[in-house]
Amino acid sequence: MTHASSLCGPAPLIDAHAHFYHALAGRSDWARVNGARLRAGDRIGVTYHVASILGSYGHTSPTYFPSPADVTAGNDIMAAFAAEEQRRVRWYVAVNPNHTAHALAEIRRGAGQGAIGVKLLASRRADDPLLDPVCALAGALGLPVLHHIWQHRTREWPNQEISDGCDLARLAVRHPGVAFILAHLGGGGDWAHTLPAVRDSPNIYPDLSGSGVDRGMLDAALDALGAQRLLWACDLTMETGLAKLRALDVIGLDENDMADIRWRNAARLFPDDAFPACEAVRVS
Repeated sequence: MTHASSLCGPAPLIDAHAHFYHALAGRSDWARVNGARLRAGDRIGVTYHVASILGSYGHTSPTYFPSPADVTAGNDIMAAFAAEEQRRVRWYVAVNPNHTAHALAEIRRGAGQGAIGVKLLASRRADDPLLDPVCALAGALGLPVLHHIWQHRTREWPNQEISDGCDLARLAVRHPGVAFILAHLGGGGDWAHTLPAVRDSPNIYPDLSGSGVDRGMLDAALDALGAQRLLWACDLTMETGLAKLRALDVIGLDENDMADIRWRNAARLFPDDAFPACEAVRVS
């Protein structure tokens, strides 16, 4: 629960795109990094971190093409961490759509363990038919899909099959009942390309995460999509998420629009019981 002493005040705040590390990811400081994120979140005023673990983060299989074994291990660790930190952590079940049967089994298993969304990496282009069974199952279970996006794909990049807003828009048309979260509008390429690409896709909701805090980016996103299509988020680091909250304050959003971006849009997209600390505020 957030408090008035938080940097961004006592109102609910949901980070819709977060990550945590683990002992099998090849870095010895994983616990320190996780602890630092939680402390920073408390200081900023984050009510919930909605997070995923990306397999072994490249330690034993490629980050964007994780093996089924690494996907399962990462999801198991993420589920256990969310259970341990249930006051402030929720989770996405991460899957590699190149392994269809395994991906579907992981989604069902994750949903049974409390996952509230599905995380898709740059494992397959967003408009590839291999994503259809994954998205169909997510929709049937009422889970939003967070898709890794490079904001303007002009060429191929090594070790990933990147997608941009145009690719995700084609997938969203095929699955109109699924809510798609477009990852890190503020990072990875040209955000100005994304806005017209997804403007006419009402089931795509860009998150504001990423290292970019360009002047005019948030204004343009609000003009193109409106406050009810945007989700506050941080991704790997917290400081630019805080910067975007400060920027939204400067823009002068009214109370309702700010609440939509801070937490209400997330509360609408994820399952109804995902964020109990927000329920009293939502119904008031």
